[in-house]
Amino acid sequence: MNKKMKIIPIFVPHVGCPNNCVFCNQRRITGQKNFAVDGEYVHNIVEKYIATIDENTHTEIAFFGGSFTAIDNEIQEELLRAAKHYKDLGIVNSIRCSTRPDAINDEILQLQKKYGMDIIELGIQSLDDEVLKISNRGHNKKQSIEASRLIKEHGFILGHQIMPGLPGSSREKDIKTCIESIEMKPDIVRIYPTLIIKDTELFEMYEKGSYKPLSLDEAIEISAYIYSLYRVNDINVIRIGLQNTDSINEDEDVKAGPFHPALRQLVEERIYYYALMSKLNKLNIKELQGSIVIHAPDNLISNLAGQKKSNINKLKEKFSIKQISFKKKKDDIIEIYHKNNRLCSFNKSEIFQNYLNMQQGDLCI
Repeated sequence: MNKKMKIIPIFVPHVGCPNNCVFCNQRRITGQKNFAVDGEYVHNIVEKYIATIDENTHTEIAFFGGSFTAIDNEIQEELLRAAKHYKDLGIVNSIRCSTRPDAINDEILQLQKKYGMDIIELGIQSLDDEVLKISNRGHNKKQSIEASRLIKEHGFILGHQIMPGLPGSSREKDIKTCIESIEMKPDIVRIYPTLIIKDTELFEMYEKGSYKPLSLDEAIEISAYIYSLYRVNDINVIRIGLQNTDSINEDEDVKAGPFHPALRQLVEERIYYYALMSKLNKLNIKELQGSIVIHAPDNLISNLAGQKKSNINKLKEKFSIKQISFKKKKDDIIEIYHKNNRLCSFNKSEIFQNYLNMQQGDLCI
């Protein structure tokens, strides 16, 4: 039986980051004010979570919110020592952190290894040097490549975080970032379409008209394409879009941009819609003039149907189908039936390549 995942988030606000990126208001993102970041802080948070951990849970301490490996070494070591204490006790199974590409070197990685760090996520954001410069990231593409190489070389799980829609970027640049990220072989990826947070330089750029954010539909499309590229290369995308939390919505912090509390679902249902559409398009389904039944695993039905049955309604209208219903099945093969006749089938792995093909114009719709 697969274990549930339990994250114990340790927010380390801006203390480690040497730059003020145009899109970032770290205090707002983490929902934190001024407080002591030390070992006691880690212990207090973990102790609050211990009662919620059971034996069927994989528990992970995650240092988020700042550039962890850029923190002063003494503070960093104190935080790591506190985390390792719980890992040594068997209460915590793994430790992760997020950081910047220019805050990685052999010495830093040796320190992480000493205290049991397992996963290091790099905020590479873009692999276009002009985009990085405009965003005031303070690092370049070469540093992202070198940091990724070192992290894997030292035996850590490598994560990449990318931000489609940054100032100076484009669909082509965002796709190129994804392709070049894949070449570095990250184990996990987060996709964060750029949002405009108040009290940031990007908000000022937006108000002056020098920056236009992605629309929600544009963010869904580019995220779906990038997500599919990672998936066909067997790279796990663990998050799409910022988490919907009290802090990110407090006082309407998000002023513009493609924020949605269920962005990943919108992205996945877009991909599944195209998969169904391409199959039905090849079947001349209009000639059937009746109902179809989609046999699918339970965990895929919501993506196939779409929120509020949006996919189903679009397909019914496009192909003049009277009724589309679902039947649950155990394996990952998706089958489309008309009466008792199986019209076609496809597996989950085909879906992502299908989306890429359709976006590249290989299929005529």
